[in-house]
Amino acid sequence: MRFSLPIALVVLFLSSLLLPKNGMTEEKPGEEFQWGFAEVDITPPLGKNPVYVAGFGHNRLATGVHDPLLVRTVVIKGKGKKIALACADLVGLFNHEVEKIRQGLPNFDYVLVSTTHNHEGPDTLGLWGKSQFQSGIDHAYMDLVREKVIQSVQEAEKKCAPGTAKIGQVQLPELLHDSREPQIKLDTLTALTIQGKNQQALGTMVFWHCHPETLASENKLISSDFVGYAAKEIEKQIGGKSVLFTGAVGGLMTSLRVPIKDSKGELLKDGSYEKTERYGKLLAKGCVDSLKAGAKLNLSTLSVRAKKIYLPVDNPLYRLAGQLGVFKRPNYEFDANTREGTGPIEGAKNPAIQTEVAIVRIGDLSIACIPGEIYPELVLGKVVEKAEKEADFPEAPIEPPVFHSLKTKYQTMVGLANDEVGYILPKRQWDEKKPFAYGRKTAPYGEVNSLGPETAKLICESLQFLSKE
Repeated sequence: MRFSLPIALVVLFLSSLLLPKNGMTEEKPGEEFQWGFAEVDITPPLGKNPVYVAGFGHNRLATGVHDPLLVRTVVIKGKGKKIALACADLVGLFNHEVEKIRQGLPNFDYVLVSTTHNHEGPDTLGLWGKSQFQSGIDHAYMDLVREKVIQSVQEAEKKCAPGTAKIGQVQLPELLHDSREPQIKLDTLTALTIQGKNQQALGTMVFWHCHPETLASENKLISSDFVGYAAKEIEKQIGGKSVLFTGAVGGLMTSLRVPIKDSKGELLKDGSYEKTERYGKLLAKGCVDSLKAGAKLNLSTLSVRAKKIYLPVDNPLYRLAGQLGVFKRPNYEFDANTREGTGPIEGAKNPAIQTEVAIVRIGDLSIACIPGEIYPELVLGKVVEKAEKEADFPEAPIEPPVFHSLKTKYQTMVGLANDEVGYILPKRQWDEKKPFAYGRKTAPYGEVNSLGPETAKLICESLQFLSKE
């Protein structure tokens, strides 16, 4: 087909108006929301290859399966857009793995792939192999995971049906233990349940902020930890399927050392399936109770703003792990002035990784998507005003709070969203060198599994940028 240059310019101009900026999906009025929920089994096969259990030490080999691992997915259609939000019972997935999954779902406007950060499933990052110098990844299993995530999205799409949303929020501080000073928790559980025809539940989305590690370091059976128990109980009480997302777990937020009692009032032990099941059911109760007191969610909008960013790898242990092949992900040469990366490139002098942040908006609910384990104070705007003098950077500027970048009535977040970059902590609380803050005798846990002290700033400022578009 031939057409004149002036007409071509007009067509190009009009087309540009329709393109999203920074991954932003546009909003269109007058369309009913549709929702589809699905789950697919991703339990690793045992016997052929060793399965290294992730989350604690090295060489923890799985000896059996206690309960299945799943990828749970919701597909949402509305305002002319289609997005998928998936969460797998895994310790994490790197961004390049997520991109491979997205390639298998080209007809979606946005696909989020997150993980529960399960500490009782297979090593999918490489950190928990036979030794600290050997990856624990089974590449055949990683192929299977990608296939199953794609399958779960496709199945959820097939089940899409019209539905309205009800939202509930409740504080559950009694279900969280903060293992690091200052003690700051994001203890608000957010639940979103979808009702179809005749008020029948299609499914429920739950956002909670805790490491799934109740079974602790001695367990050698594959399990979803408390997540599976919570999901089953929610489905039993409400109906439909459920998708549980993990949020702000840095600090770290854990179910260990949380006092949980049985029906007789006796304390249940960490590392036991009894405590794990009870914790899951208490979490489910909080979800159900929040929805009973909840409200209808305004569904005027479905939008996503996403941005690729680069984070410098300042952690020498992470650099070494990359050189040894324990961590296998593309590296880029980082320019601190532009905050951009060039590559991918091998042997970068100033190595960085490419990752992403996003803000998903479903009506009056905004969901910040953070690619790692962020400290709650960064989310809530509760970074200490007067840092301990022993901290490494006590005068560092405070990062813009995540929730301040969300402008809607309701707010929550998903951690380990489309990546796992490690811990994301406030720079003014960075405490790697002696003397240590808060009277500690040894360095706190967190910095050793962080990319570096600039990570939080780059992530939080990128979210702030998205919120102003």
